[in-house]
Amino acid sequence: MDVLLLPFRWIYRGLVWFANSPRTLITSYLLMIVVAGIIYGEVENRSPTDAVWWAVVTASTVGYGDIAPASWPGRTLAALLISTMVLLVIPLITAHFASRLIVDDDAFEHEEQEHLKADVRRMRALLEEMAARSGIELPDLPAEQPVSGPGSAAPPWERSGRSGRRRPPR
Repeated sequence: MDVLLLPFRWIYRGLVWFANSPRTLITSYLLMIVVAGIIYGEVENRSPTDAVWWAVVTASTVGYGDIAPASWPGRTLAALLISTMVLLVIPLITAHFASRLIVDDDAFEHEEQEHLKADVRRMRALLEEMAARSGIELPDLPAEQPVSGPGSAAPPWERSGRSGRRRPPR
């Protein structure tokens, strides 16, 4: 069964790679326009400028109608270009920029969390030492509760859902 899923995993990894790089997305878009324009120009006997214009208008799904494919290979190319743009490239570009807008800048990174925990442990040790010197008895610590973030042992329905990641400082 794993062998059957292998191509889909490769496709998924490729899409994730594309979606996480704006440079790759824009480069692939431009490359798609140029290649579709070249193929269209050859199939429909059009000038390179008309062919690229057709590719841009078709890929953007505007479809002015000033240039349209007359042959079946040209129409097949148009269908592939429109489908690829509408079902793949435009959603990937939109998802990339949307993910940049939704990042929680206030979330602590793992290293910051560990540093804070170490500081709290040091403060607790100092507090216990000061209390012992003064003859004050500190209350017991409450029972440790499991971490509920991603990657924890808590079941998914009890996790907070926050990724704990944030953008690197600019």
